[in-house]
Amino acid sequence: MRLLCVHDSPQKFQREEMSAFSRYIGIDYSGAQTPDQSLKGLRVYIARGDETPREISPPPSPRWYWTRREVAPFLTATLREPKPTLVGIDHGFSFPRKYFDKHGIPDNWDAFLEDFCAHWPTDDNHIYVDFVREGEHGNGAARMGNSRWRRITEERARAKSVFQFDVQGSVAKSTHAGIPWLRRLYRVSLASGIRFKRRA
Repeated sequence: MRLLCVHDSPQKFQREEMSAFSRYIGIDYSGAQTPDQSLKGLRVYIARGDETPREISPPPSPRWYWTRREVAPFLTATLREPKPTLVGIDHGFSFPRKYFDKHGIPDNWDAFLEDFCAHWPTDDNHIYVDFVREGEHGNGAARMGNSRWRRITEERARAKSVFQFDVQGSVAKSTHAGIPWLRRLYRVSLASGIRFKRRA
């Protein structure tokens, strides 16, 4: 089993890389509200081979839409199936180099995940990203970035910074909400043969 997670559009992959997969999952992510709230902007799609993607409904419940807390176990269960799968999630998986340099974080994704989640526990119950931004929970002030800092992939695509909050088209809130769930998936991956690949 493999999981190839990227922030970039799947169209940017070389044809031979894409042909290695038999199933594709695309997640339109959302950093709105709390981890347990049903979010209209959080959608999951799946396609097999060359078929047209179809939307996947959340687990049966009174809610209409997915919650962030539901997406992580869905991915874990799906990726344990013996099918090579490519997953694309539209938020950043890491931060620009300047962030690592400023905060003295080792050039290591494991270290980044642990450090980020210690300061930005946005997967905690009843927590909004803005609660951490405003100092009501966690210690986000100790791990802030600059909206002018961009990763290489964002510079090349002329995309907004993962630190550029409160503007249309930004992935800052979804990134800060989503990274703790990546850590959970990554911990499972170490024992499950799931692989992560991130764009710089």
